Amino acid sequence: MIEPILTCVEVKDLCLFGYHGVLPEENRLGQRFIIDMAIRADLTLAQRDDAYEHAVCYGALCDIASKIVTGPPLALIETVGDRIACAVLEQFSAVEWVQVRVRKPAVPVPYALTETVAVVEKQRRYDVAFSLGANLGEREATLSAAVDCLSVAAGLDILTVSSLYDSAPWGETDQPGFVNLCVSGQTTLRPHDVLRLCKETERALGRQAGRRWGERAVDIDLLYYGERSVSDRVLTLPHRFMFERAFVLEPLAEIVPERQMSGRSVKDALAVLSRTPGDVVRRQA
Repeated sequence: MIEPILTCVEVKDLCLFGYHGVLPEENRLGQRFIIDMAIRADLTLAQRDDAYEHAVCYGALCDIASKIVTGPPLALIETVGDRIACAVLEQFSAVEWVQVRVRKPAVPVPYALTETVAVVEKQRRYDVAFSLGANLGEREATLSAAVDCLSVAAGLDILTVSSLYDSAPWGETDQPGFVNLCVSGQTTLRPHDVLRLCKETERALGRQAGRRWGERAVDIDLLYYGERSVSDRVLTLPHRFMFERAFVLEPLAEIVPERQMSGRSVKDALAVLSRTPGDVVRRQA
């Protein structure tokens, strides 16, 4: 699966009448507002099958803007633009990015100007979670540094961090024990860009090539990306081994127990996982 190329769709010079403004006269008399909208969306199915039902309808975009502009008065055109942008993202799941320009030709100021404009841009944010582990070197310090690297990465916000867990090796047992944790957050990056960030962070913190499931200075796995399913040569989402690994499910259940994936919650998946005594032990704070 190759990530789709996003298509840009624009609506320009939509003229609507509304009652927005700071002054009472603006709320009482009303005036024209000119709306421009641009979206970037995954329209792969619409283009492949020439299918209207998979497209982002121009008329629907206009309907969204009209409902807000002709609706209850707002003081700021910035708020008008924000409400339109949020509604577009909520109504159209294919839209990844939206820009709304709200133009106000009749401006109640004592200066010669043609209009004022407020430009609002919003990008869809996806819930993500990562599993981090290390069994070489200063394990705790490396994991802390890895969380710091993810936290300052552009386009990624880390919101919750689990406790540390001591874990028995998984896959290859003839190696030192691991320290693991999970983090969750939100991102505007695309899935393969998030994967690239994980690999760059691993290399920066000293990970070297070795045997699969073997010793490593640090390992960072992307567990899920919103509700999206991905399967290609380099990335599978949700992570293909997530429901088999106690060292993933234990810390993940600590921070997002109700998270649903593949029809079950993290806590329910943990509850039915086959375990061995002491395989994963949470450290006391």
